[in-house]
Amino acid sequence: MKRQYRITVSEQDYYLDLFFYHLTSRAFVAIALKRGEFKPEHAGKINFHCSVVDEKLRHSTDQPTIGLILYQTKDQILAEYALRGILKPIGVSDYELTCTLPEDLKSSLPSIEELKAELSHYSNQYTAEEML
Repeated sequence: MKRQYRITVSEQDYYLDLFFYHLTSRAFVAIALKRGEFKPEHAGKINFHCSVVDEKLRHSTDQPTIGLILYQTKDQILAEYALRGILKPIGVSDYELTCTLPEDLKSSLPSIEELKAELSHYSNQYTAEEML
């Protein structure tokens, strides 16, 4: 997973808020985090990001890049109109900030101790530059 992942097109830099590879789906996932309300032009921007990732990073055996736009609030009708003609897998959703993990997710995610143990294994095995 990478925050503020840089992609360069025509000597101009563009940044993905969050970027990772989903192993089970065999696809890159590009996430745009937005404050405020959904704006139709954001659909075009995430579509652009997905196209660049597909062209520059995707392997022939990978699935198409998945784009996800997360907002504090969303307007379902605007989102539907903005995404209607886009053929890439792009979704729009709202999010809620919380200080605690919801109960229904606790059982499916590793504990803090498990994460620390796993990360310490990698930090002992690789240098910081190798992990990036």
